[in-house]
Amino acid sequence: MVEPTTAMPTEREALDAYSTIVTTVAERVLPSVASLRVGRAGRGGAGSAVVITPDGFLLTSAHVVAQGGNASASFIDGSEYDVDVVGADPLSDLAVARARGATLVSVRIGNADQLRVGQLVVAVGNPLGFSGSVTSGVVSGLGRSLATADDNGRRRFIEDVIQTDAALNPGNSGGALADWQARLIGVNTAVAGMGLGLAVPMNATTQAILSALMRNGRVRRAYLGIAGATRTLPPAIAQKLGRKAGVEVQEVVAGSPAAGAHLQSGDVIVSVGGTPVAKAGDLQRLMVEAQIGSKVALSILRGDHLITLDAVPVELA
Repeated sequence: MVEPTTAMPTEREALDAYSTIVTTVAERVLPSVASLRVGRAGRGGAGSAVVITPDGFLLTSAHVVAQGGNASASFIDGSEYDVDVVGADPLSDLAVARARGATLVSVRIGNADQLRVGQLVVAVGNPLGFSGSVTSGVVSGLGRSLATADDNGRRRFIEDVIQTDAALNPGNSGGALADWQARLIGVNTAVAGMGLGLAVPMNATTQAILSALMRNGRVRRAYLGIAGATRTLPPAIAQKLGRKAGVEVQEVVAGSPAAGAHLQSGDVIVSVGGTPVAKAGDLQRLMVEAQIGSKVALSILRGDHLITLDAVPVELA
């Protein structure tokens, strides 16, 4: 019996399909992307922003609004609005602003946790002052880390950053990275090199940050007081726990909640409140507002023994 064959698309058909997706995404997303101008005392900055609610809330990058001062958002239809910065979080490089008296077209929100390497993405923003610019490419990497710092110089790594080869340039920051269904799956934030752009992923963690910024103008984080790095677990412990790695404590800050819980350098944290951790980013994600002032159980590998220590995180100042 001869099995039926499926004809591969011709080069023209494939190109047309690709073009159709990109143009459709562009048509849906462009009305929701603004050119954002921020300035103070004659020194101006520019970037992009994405409408996330019809009543005028805009999502952008924290470094775009860091300069402060008056802000305005202009859209592809020619409309322009004065903008108030509601809140910024330098440690995630996310910020929320609001256009005054505006009713806008909001973008649909996606989930970057479902992305796959090789997936088509479309970047929409205002690079180098060219408003309404569209580039396309693929997700060229996942699980990247992006170093950030707050105003006090505290460093943090944004985990699971999206890497794309869609062309990004200065001015794209704060703009949309959309999937093939025109859903916002990332906020363009940095150019990592020739042909490499990075975007902060849209996922449950990001949504929590945005909710906090919209509600309180800031993000409250819990503070444990350690410096740590991934460490591979011994085979017997890995088999017992069903995971391969934990977070090794490399430094305990004097007077911190970690010191009060008697954590020691060399301890390996394998879970926090029953949630497994394998890298520093896992621990960072768990240090949320709800943990502040609450006792949390830390499962620790100390030497050859698993022990439990209780810590009470405080608010990160």
